[in-house]
Parts: sequence; C-alpha cells; structure tokens
Amino acid sequence: MDKLECMKIFVEVAKHQSFVLASKNLSLSAPAVTRAIAFLEDRLRIKLFHRTTRHVRLTQPGTQFLIDTKRILEDIDSAEANAAGVYGQPIGTLNLTAPVLFGQLFVVPIIAKYLDTYPQVNVTAHYLDKVSSLLDEELEVAIRIGHLKDSGLFAKQVGTVKLQVVASPDYLSNHGTPRVLEDLKQHKIIAASASYKVNTWDFFDKGQPRRIHISPRLICNQNTAALESAILGQGLCRLMSYQVGDAIAKGQLVSVLGDFEEDPIPVTIVHLEGRKANAKVRAFIDMAAEILEQNPYIHSFS
Repeated sequence: MDKLECMKIFVEVAKHQSFVLASKNLSLSAPAVTRAIAFLEDRLRIKLFHRTTRHVRLTQPGTQFLIDTKRILEDIDSAEANAAGVYGQPIGTLNLTAPVLFGQLFVVPIIAKYLDTYPQVNVTAHYLDKVSSLLDEELEVAIRIGHLKDSGLFAKQVGTVKLQVVASPDYLSNHGTPRVLEDLKQHKIIAASASYKVNTWDFFDKGQPRRIHISPRLICNQNTAALESAILGQGLCRLMSYQVGDAIAKGQLVSVLGDFEEDPIPVTIVHLEGRKANAKVRAFIDMAAEILEQNPYIHSFS
C-alpha cells in the first residue's frame, strides 16, 4: 500500500475518532480504511488506536505518530507549493486559541496583520477562558496566561502579567482605600467567575502566601462585565493587569493593595512542533512574539 495515503487516512481517523466517518469523508470503503491502519501498525510494530464497539482513541505512540504525520504531510504540501514558485510562503489554515479578553484586546490586531501579510493563509481563532488541549482539539498555537503544566509543548514566553485589586476613584473616595488585607472585609467586592475563584483571593503577606475569604456583592461570569462594574464604582475587583491597564491609565480605576500582590504570571505562546513547525505556524509565532513583547501591558514587574 502507498505509505503516504495510509498516513492521510490515519490522520482522518484520528480527527473523527471513527473509521466509518473517515471512510465517508475520504470516499473510501470501510475495509480500505481498516487495511490502511493495519498496514501502518504492522509496519511500525505498534498499536495506533484503542478500539471498542463504541470508541476509537489514539494510543500514546499513536498520539506522537499523529504529530509527526501531520507535520510530514504539511511539509509535503509546502514542498509542492515551493516547487510551484511559492517559496517559503505560509499556506493553509492556522488554528489558534487565546483567552477571551486578551484575544479581543491584543490577538485580533495580530491576526489582522498576519492575514494581510500572508494572503494564502486562513485563520480559525478560538477565544476561550480555559486551557484547551492542542492535540485533542486540533489547535496549532495557543497563547496562555499562567504557569505551563504540559511539558510536551514548545513555549516562547513573551511577557508577564499580574493580578491587581482595583476600584474607581469615586468608590475609594466614598468608602476609603484598603491598606491591609483585613480591610477587604469592610468593602463591597466584585468577583469575576470567568477565570478566578469567587470566594477566595490569594496574596503574599510578608513573603508568605495568604488566602483571604471574600463575600462578593456582585459576581460576573465575564471579566469585561466585572471590569465595567468596577469602573462604575460598584466595589473592589481583582483582574489581570492587562485587563485593567487601560482603565488605570485613563484614571477610571486605581490599583490598591499592591504590596500584597502575588508573583507575576507568564504570558506564553505554545505550540507542538518546536523548530520543525511549518511555515504558517512559525510566521505567526514570530509576528505575535514581536508585537506582544512591545506591549506596555505585558511586561516584567520588579
């Protein structure tokens, strides 16, 4: 059997987690798909899928083979494009993800510039306030805020942010400015439930971690709503520095309890393939890193 065709069939089965759906999408018979996977498994001497009557799931070796196979197939597409005169140009569809507000503020303009620069690339952007699995959800690039737990990812840190407690000048004028953590109990609290805990806030007090229990007067499931509520003087709110930076610069919000803030949180661009990443991924990472590293709201804190 043709090895490259079998690899394409393998990618399709992994994508749909189904031999039947793969056969329909490829206009092949179900036995032909089964033979292709059997050919690869026999050649590699590994099992690529766990199969039951209801589920088809990649094995651990199958997961790694999928990463390598997709890269090989994309390299072949790029080689064909190069031979046709499109040397070194990113092509295809780039799938990426970023946090909702961060994406709206900073990633949307990067994507606009990327699409203008590379006319043969399309982008599918997923803005989610959760950590998505690049492999399981077929994502190629993710911008993440937080300490990375997946050691299998390649990462480029582009800056740091931090959590800040903020309030409007009018609110502080009417209710006083908190000076120590105990003062929080005397204030109205706005909690953003999209990404953070709504009943506790964590701080550092004299070099030691300290958890403060809070009783929010207002809970918002969107960070943008919590931000706007704080600007309108509804209470103290805790959000990321990049989320409140513009409002602080305009005088709409004031940062308080700065002596008790936790350590800075890394902002990182992650992907699966390291230096072997294809042209469209490399081009986006290079462009995004250059722009984000110059962003005044994404920087190191002393």
